[in-house]
This record gives sequence, structure tokens and C-alpha cells, in this order.
Amino acid sequence: MLENFMKNKILVTGGAGYIGTHTCIALHEAGYDFVVYDNLFNSSREAINRVSTLIGQTIEFIEGDIRDAESLKQVFAAHHFFGVIHFAGLKAVGESVAKPLMYYNNNVSGTITLLEMMSEYDVKNFVFSSSATVYGDPESLPINEESPRSCTNPYGQSKLTVEHILEDLAVSDDRWNLIALRYFNPVGAHSSGQIGEDPNDIPNNLMPYISQVAVGKLDKLSIFGNDYPTVDGTGVRDFIHVTDLAKGHVTALNYLNKQTRSNGSGTAKKNSVGFLPINLGTGKGTSVLELVSAFSEVSGQAIPYQFTDRRAGDIASCYASADKAKMLLGWQAELSIADMCRDTWHWQSMNPNGYTKVI
Repeated sequence: MLENFMKNKILVTGGAGYIGTHTCIALHEAGYDFVVYDNLFNSSREAINRVSTLIGQTIEFIEGDIRDAESLKQVFAAHHFFGVIHFAGLKAVGESVAKPLMYYNNNVSGTITLLEMMSEYDVKNFVFSSSATVYGDPESLPINEESPRSCTNPYGQSKLTVEHILEDLAVSDDRWNLIALRYFNPVGAHSSGQIGEDPNDIPNNLMPYISQVAVGKLDKLSIFGNDYPTVDGTGVRDFIHVTDLAKGHVTALNYLNKQTRSNGSGTAKKNSVGFLPINLGTGKGTSVLELVSAFSEVSGQAIPYQFTDRRAGDIASCYASADKAKMLLGWQAELSIADMCRDTWHWQSMNPNGYTKVI
């Protein structure tokens, strides 16, 4: 049972999205109260409805954009938040190359507006949805939090720019507690099959592409490059189950909560966290062909594929050192590649067209 000081209300921006919905369930299971704020640009109200059913509780949902200061002001004025988990953002690498201003406007300017409102209402606990893309093409593996950062596309650059903003903010005011969770490759779905990844149009990420081929929605998988210096020539990535990832956000909030301790006089003493980057990954690399094989075995479906040219900016291998998350947060990934494939197939086979109940 959580201590009273941990039962605080959290604002979850982008909470109707893929990772956001799974994190809402994890927050509920951990005893946190939360409000979801989302503009539904790349998400669905039906996803929120399904989360409500899964947790047996109506979710307070506010449709709004993080760039809308007046809307945010109303939200902060109406609630007393302990902190914010910030998922709201655009995330397609290819689209970011074609539309960089849209990405900087949403991901960077929107985050600045959010942080300004947090400052105005003295909400100084922030968990940021960052990305392993901030490491660019890694010099060595596994990647730890001290590895050099660089980016090869506007999406990654927008995440890195926000990290720089958070670093500067921490220096300017030591009351800020800012955790940047650098995700590797989130895949999978809730074990119920009720919520999962539902990309608009053709998927940008590998796992939903594989699952849509398996369910017959797409004809075949295109694998970009088979001449990398890896186990089978295809790219190697650190795939992490979205449920494990969601739990990582809860442990980050728990860590921030635990920085408040009674000093024996009845008042609380706060230890500043500052800016704290933490990797969330399994620490293991899996190639594209290995993932295809695992999915085919779990689903019993053949996955036709073809090799095509490498994509500009893609790298051969990328996987995490997750030692810091284990040491500081007491978190580590628990679910396997087979679990990721099983839950993805469960979601996709139950929902071949994703969230279809939207009116």
C-alpha cells in the first residue's frame, strides 16, 4: 500500500496515445490519481474508453493541445498536481524530415508552454518521454546515459533540444526535479488485447508493420537493409514491452516522491533531483529477422518480407545499458520477445482495424 504522500494527482499529457494509455493503467494499479490531457491528433478517445473499462473507473479526460496556454491554465487552476508525465509529441522520423517546423513547433514549443505553466503553478516534478534517438549512431554498445548525444533527424533533434532545455532549467532553479526517460523500442500491447499500438495509415515502426502483415492488412514487410554488420545483416534494436515501459514511469514518480522525507519536526525536506536522464531498455539486441521469426512462431502466421535499400539515417545496432534504472529506480524489464510478440498478436487479431468505435 502506498504511503499517503505518494497518493498524488498526475497530469498525463498525451495520455490517450500508445504508451500513455498503458501508463495510465500502471498509474492506477500503483494508486496514483491522474488527469489525461490530449489533442487526439495521433490517438483515440476509444482508447481512453477502453482504459476506463479495464481499470473500472471513469478517467478525467480533457481534450486540449500543449501549445494552448489558456487551456493548460484552466487545467492547472482546477487541480493540485504533484507532477506531470509528458508524452504529448509527434514521433514519426520520416514525417519530421518532411515537416521539421511542425515537429519543432509541437515537440519543443509545446513543451516550453507546458513547463511555463508548471512554473506558474509551482509544479516542479516532471517525467519526460525522451528517446534513444538522442544518442544518434552510438560509438560503443551498450549505450549508457553518459554516451555522447547527437541526432540524425528533426524528431530526434526535438527530443534532444527539450533535454537541453530541461538541463538549463535545472541549473536555473534547484527546485525542479526532471527525469528524462530515454526509451529504446517500445512494442507489445496490454495482455487483455483491449489497447495497443494503432498507427495512422502505414506504420512507421517495425512491430505494428509485422502484425498488420500477419493479420492480412498489409501484403508484406519491407526490411530496410540486409548488409549491416550484424548477426544476420539486418538492423539490431533493443525492443521493450510497453507494459514494462509503463511501469518505468511509475517507478520514476515513486523516486521523485521518495525525495520528500520528514525531518522530524513535522515539515518535509526536499532533495533536489535536478536533471536526471535514465535509459529504459532490456539491454539486449534483437535483429529484424529474429523478431519476424519470433512473431511468426507465436502467431502461427507466415510473414512475407522483401529486402529494400537502407534508409538514410538508420544505424546497424542500438541497445541499452539499463543499469542506472535498476540502481536508482529499482526497475528492470521483465517481459521477453515472445511476450511482446504474443501480446501484439493478441491485440492485432482482436482489433484488425485498431480502434474502430470512434464516432
